[in-house]
This record gives sequence, C-alpha cells and structure tokens, in this order.
Amino acid sequence: MKTAPFGSWESPITPGLVAGSMVDLLDVQLDGGRLYWIEARPQEAGRHVLVCRQDDGRIADVLPADMNARTRVHEYGGGAVAVAGDTVCFSHFQDQRLYCQVADGKPDPLTPPGFRFADGRIDLARRLWIGVREDHMASDREAVNTIALLSLDAPGPGTVLVQGDDFYASPRLSPDGRHLAWLSWRHPHMPWVQTQLWVGDFDGNAVHDARQVAGGAGESVFQPEWSPDGVLHFVSDRSGWWNLHRLDANGAAVNVCPRPAEFGRAQWKLGMSTYAFLSAQEAVCAYIENGLGKLALLDLHSGVLKPYDLPYTDFASVRAQDGRVAFIGGTAVASSAVVLLDPRTGVATLVRQATGVTDDPAIARHLSAPQPIEFPTSNAQTAFALYYPPTNADFQAPEGELPPLLVRCHGGPTSSATRALDLRVQFWTSRGIAVVDVDYRGSAGYGRAYRERLHLAWGIVDVEDCGAAVRHLAERGLVDPGRTVISGGSAGGFTVLSCLTSTDEKLRQSFKAGGSHYGVSDVQALACDTHKFESRYLDWLIAPQDWAARSPVRHADRLSAPVTFFQGAEDRIVPPSQTEQMVAALREKNITAQYLLFAGEQHGFRQARNIRWALEAEFHFFDTLVFRLPPP
Repeated sequence: MKTAPFGSWESPITPGLVAGSMVDLLDVQLDGGRLYWIEARPQEAGRHVLVCRQDDGRIADVLPADMNARTRVHEYGGGAVAVAGDTVCFSHFQDQRLYCQVADGKPDPLTPPGFRFADGRIDLARRLWIGVREDHMASDREAVNTIALLSLDAPGPGTVLVQGDDFYASPRLSPDGRHLAWLSWRHPHMPWVQTQLWVGDFDGNAVHDARQVAGGAGESVFQPEWSPDGVLHFVSDRSGWWNLHRLDANGAAVNVCPRPAEFGRAQWKLGMSTYAFLSAQEAVCAYIENGLGKLALLDLHSGVLKPYDLPYTDFASVRAQDGRVAFIGGTAVASSAVVLLDPRTGVATLVRQATGVTDDPAIARHLSAPQPIEFPTSNAQTAFALYYPPTNADFQAPEGELPPLLVRCHGGPTSSATRALDLRVQFWTSRGIAVVDVDYRGSAGYGRAYRERLHLAWGIVDVEDCGAAVRHLAERGLVDPGRTVISGGSAGGFTVLSCLTSTDEKLRQSFKAGGSHYGVSDVQALACDTHKFESRYLDWLIAPQDWAARSPVRHADRLSAPVTFFQGAEDRIVPPSQTEQMVAALREKNITAQYLLFAGEQHGFRQARNIRWALEAEFHFFDTLVFRLPPP
C-alpha cells in the first residue's frame, strides 16, 4: 500500500467511467409475462429508452432509435409510458406528443403539438388512454393541467374528464372500470404539503359525481391504488408519517399499518410507486424507517409487516402482477438494478444493472460505504447525513493527516440524499476526499414534522445544518475543517451560495470554495421566471417580503470564496440568468468564478460528455484552490 496525501490518491473511478458506464433505471412496469423499464442513457445523449424483458428472458429495446420516451409535464416528468397487452403509449421528448405503438409496428402520433402527457393508463376494453394532460397552446397564460381521455383509434387532443385545479396526478381506474380516482392540488401548495384525493363515477366518456374522499389542509396524499377487490388505498401523512390507508365501506380512512415510517415519497415526478397488490389480502410495500429503506410483505387486514431479507437499502418503482414483484433496488456498494422478486420465497433475481463496473474487483475494492449520522444543530434540534470516509485499497494517508471534506447539498429542497451507490461520490472518496451528503431539516424520509422545519426557513436551516455537519465531523477528528468545500445542484446550489454569503461569518469561512450546479441565486427573479409547478413553492419556502434578503446575489459583498458554476443552456426550471447574475457579482469583486454553460442540457446533465466534463472541471477547481493547501 502506498502512502500519499489525502486528495492525491490515484483511482480507477475516472470521470469517463462515471459518465460512460451508468444508465438511470426508471419506471418499472409489469404486463402479462413481460417486464418493462426505462433506461436514461448518457451515452445516447440522455435518450430515455423503453426496454422489455420477455417471459423467456430475452431483453430488447421496444421503441425505434429516434424515439425518446420522456415527458416534460411539470418539467420533471415521470410516467412517460403506459403498457397494456401489445399496446404501448408514450410521450416523445422532442415534440411532447403522445404516440401509440402496437406490437412491432411503427409509433403513430395520437395527439397534436402543444400538449404534454404523463401518468396515463390504458383501458384496452374501451380503447382509451386516461392520464394527465398539460395544455401549452396559449402563450399568454400558464399551462393548464387536466385529466384527459384519448381514443386509441381517433387521434386528437383528447377530451377533458377533470379540470379546475392547478395540478393533477395518479388517475386510476377501478378494477371494474366504473370509478376513477385521482389526486389534485392548487397553488401555492406542493404535493408533499397538501393534496386532495377524489373519486368519481366513470362511464367511458365522462366523470360524474366527483367527491373528495381524503386530503385537504395539512395532509399530503400519495399514490392512490385500487386493490383487486375494488377497495381504494392511498398513502397519507395525516398521522405525521406517510402511512398506507384504505377507505372503508363508510368512506372513512383506515391506517392499514400505523408506524413512524415513510411509505410515500416527495412527488417530484409522476408515476411513482412504493406499493403494489399481490391480492386483496396482501401487498408489497417499500418504506423508509430510521433512514433505511426496506421492502416488506404487508397483510392488509392485520397490518403485519414481514420485511424481506434483501441486500438493497433503496427501493423505487414497486410493481406486482400475477404473483411476481418487480422494483428498482439500490445498495451502497453495488449499482442500482431492476429486480424480480418471488414474494413467497423471497428469492430476488437481478434483471438489469445500471452499470456492471462495480462487479469488477478492481473497482469494488475502492468503494466507500456510507455511515448514517445524526448531529446537533440549531434550536436544540438534530439533522441527518450520510458520511462517506475516504476509501482506496491501494493508498493510505501520512500518519496524522486529516482528509479534505466535500459537503453535498441535495436538490428539492424537499428531497433527500440517496443511499444507493453513486459513482460521482465514489469518484471523490477514492481520491482521498471525505464526503458528507446532508439531509438538512426539510428533507423527505423523516416524517412530516421534519419536512415542515423548512417552512419559511429555506436559506436558514439548510445552511445551519451544513455548517453543523462540518463541525460535527471536525470535532470527531474525521475531517480537516481547513480544507472543506461545498457543492449542490438546483435547490442545493442555492444552499451552497447561501452558505458562502451567510451572515454567520464563522460558518461562511468554514467553506473554502463552492460548486453551484444550476443553482438559484435570485429568489425574486426565480418567482417570475420559473415554471408553473414550482412557481408558488417559494411562498412556502420563504415569505415574499424576505425574498430579496435571502437571495445570495444580493449579498455578494459577503463573498470571499471562489465558486465554480455549471448550467444547462435550455434549463426552464432555473434559467441561465440565475447563474449569470452570480458570476457577474463575483467577477465584479475579482473573486475567482468559473462558469461552464452546456448546450443541449436542461435541468440536470444527461449527456455523457457533459457529465464527464463537469466532474473533471469541479475536481480540478477544488483540487487547485483547496485540496492542495498544506494541512494546518
């Protein structure tokens, strides 16, 4: 084993490996004997590809190479594909029209330009697609969201079934096709703050007698589903935790499995699923308890949970059909994978990995496993994070040296740090740099009360928690506080810039450089420029009278640390003007500001060459300006 300073270790986890080896696995579906999922492939300029595993095990792409199954409803998308029998309906990214493909035929457009579609279901008996439609036909008003019905045999814009609210999600037909359930919400709320669950009678042409059955003030409802015997189930946080509920015969909500665990998620994307029915008596559920993801068999009548003994700690897109369960599973030291589970035996079969590089011992021996930590922060409260120690089987640091620290701030801000393997984290740790991924107050996964600690406090509690994480690790002798940098994307970029312009000088000085990936710098401008889905989110995060005071760009006078900026040229969520204002402010003060603008990218980078370029540039920036500083 070689001895070399932290931050200088040689690693096989290169930017090229990170960018070129992985795909994102999304939106699992089961239909008949077939298993479907979407692969977002950086090697194909971020194209979303629908993939099918036949019942004989053969795996193949479903759509032609010029089709990209990705929707822009709510800008974050999700639920771009619906499958039933030999029929596939999907949203094509380039024109956002809905297409229909039958068997091995060519895709035909069902809808005209000007509309976006997502989160649909196919009713083969009636030859219908029912889902969320977003109307962008008028340029002088914000998009209009509805639940719409489309005929598979008569192309057109569709017929509106439900309208009047600002947002819709999860339209679900009952097993007998006579009832439709859906979620809706209105400005200024986000779906993890307040939603309504509705049920209406459906005759194949229209919805009648719509009535609200759950949700409302102080309640977030997630993923309504009908059990095989026609009982409506849904996840609600009315208890303070996202627990699974059902409607009884009297219309009352019954908590199926009360416990301090999260069976729901922050619904940034459409089509999310954390549970699925095996029968009228049993379901398979994914949930987060004490910060750890689990998958369990749930008796719907007794409420008894029987967790499966699986290596995964992160679960998404849980589906079940005909005695089979499918999901996307992630672990800390192996790539995410599409997995088939026999719910009776508990035997899991790996179908597709996001990358195979972690199977290589030459890579696996350098992987750092996260350590969940809880640490004190302001107001006598605690916050959470995942700490990744520097790990490289070929190197050790000189005795007595402490590693540099990279603080990561997740986006959202109502989201969370992932417990699944992220090669971008391993890129840093394998070079001798410690990483802490902070689940600051407001993060999802710890109950409603923890999420609500961010209410009107964005730019305050998240900043305090990032500083508290650094202090906690430094006091334990795990990191060098003199070589600490901070990086984040989107809302995480706002937290980065807020840390670097904090009124708390000690906290501000604890970060020697920052990296903002498509981050917010001007809150007031964002309220005018951003898209419909988040246009009133700021009202909940920051009181309007405080927008200017919380905008990092207004406090450039407090900046002293160099910052590197990364921005997608086509970003509609956080426009390039947000980044360019901050770059100009730094350069006016003669503070080092590196700015990289990526053509063809939106909110988050999807092309392999840009992922590689951004990682290389950020490492070089931090390495040159901070990591190579001599330890104190």
